Amino acid sequence: MDRSLNRVNVIETTRLRLRLPRHSDAPLVLALMSDPETRRWNAAPAVVDLGGAIGWIDRTADWSDGDHASWAIADPQTDEFLGVVSVHSINPDQQDAEIGYRVLAAARGRGTATAAVTAATTWAFQNLSLVRIELAHAVANPASCAVATRCGYLLEGTLRQSFVYGDGNRYDEHLHARLVTDEVAAG
Repeated sequence: MDRSLNRVNVIETTRLRLRLPRHSDAPLVLALMSDPETRRWNAAPAVVDLGGAIGWIDRTADWSDGDHASWAIADPQTDEFLGVVSVHSINPDQQDAEIGYRVLAAARGRGTATAAVTAATTWAFQNLSLVRIELAHAVANPASCAVATRCGYLLEGTLRQSFVYGDGNRYDEHLHARLVTDEVAAG
């Protein structure tokens, strides 16, 4: 069965541009994946050089398996890479998915993650026939909790000792979710 998704090359908002990652992003992808906070909260394989960053970019930009839709988060004026957002673990039978993001240290605290998660969520609900999208984060990561809340993802509970993060420690996680029928305040 062909599960490939129709790739959307660009999503424009007033705050940012979501676009496919490109090889020219490799130095900033390497910086993102080498950042101690990114590595702490993401159990992703380490990207340790530019070749690894290019491989990661190629995998991120390949939507052919139909299991994820991922974009580079870019500044709308300069097109500079700021991070990545991904709707992943897409299950068309259950009409659900998960969402995650990573943002460069220089872009944190400016609403970048909130704008990216909001844009990707809107796109996913409009284009993938999803009913539910989940966002999970370590309870010890209050910044991700704030992003989830600002994006209208309601806290549903705590998953005890549910995930080993990039620092090798097992954490309790908050599970947040949005339903396609949820009304979310603009902002």
